[in-house]
Amino acid sequence: MATRLIAWALAAAALATNAHAEAPLLTPFPATGDRPPAPWHVAGLPHQKKPFTRFTLDDVDGRRALRVEAQASYGNLVHPLTMAETGLHLAWQWRVDELLLDANLHEKNGDDTALKVCVFFDLAIERVPFFERQLLRFARTQTPEPLPGATICYVWDAHLPAGTALDNAFTHRVRYLVLESGAPQPHQWAHERRDVAADFVHLFGAESPEVPPIVGVAVGADADNTHGHSLGHVADLLLGP
Repeated sequence: MATRLIAWALAAAALATNAHAEAPLLTPFPATGDRPPAPWHVAGLPHQKKPFTRFTLDDVDGRRALRVEAQASYGNLVHPLTMAETGLHLAWQWRVDELLLDANLHEKNGDDTALKVCVFFDLAIERVPFFERQLLRFARTQTPEPLPGATICYVWDAHLPAGTALDNAFTHRVRYLVLESGAPQPHQWAHERRDVAADFVHLFGAESPEVPPIVGVAVGADADNTHGHSLGHVADLLLGP
């Protein structure tokens, strides 16, 4: 555990140093106010009628954090990006205060996440398998949000062991990678740093030998399928070399 924390601290320090030299790729959460600033925005399903997951800013354990609460709801807080870089790492801290014990990511009626951090890739539609390609084209006509060809979501799950990789039950365009499993100690934060290019190759490499540009990052939670309630926090979300 100590080795992991030291490694994360060194990585975070390197990202922080780079942030002073140039503008951060992700707009930081401000020190005051309770709403994430633009271009962060809440996005949901096409023609969504169910409640939206709630995203607010708060001071938690001495750090500025995004509070993510789902109540039989769906929603993602999205930060679009216009870039061609691929050799990037995503680092963040997160904690889950209330898990979704009825979640089962293998099934549609259990496909809910108490907390997830996602990366959107501009995978060329020609790389998408034929049947899914048609579904993606249709889905893009149903929403003003630019739907990516490939999405990786890092999740904190109640049951699946860390390291589990699986497709979303509704669409193969979204693939999950479980980083944390089960209930942590109360108020305990977990620290993550991911090589997103390596994770793309691991999860989508059969479709594309090249890693596409990253076009967005999102934080989300949903409890619309299990009709449950979840609560979590995300802090210090950084995207950089």
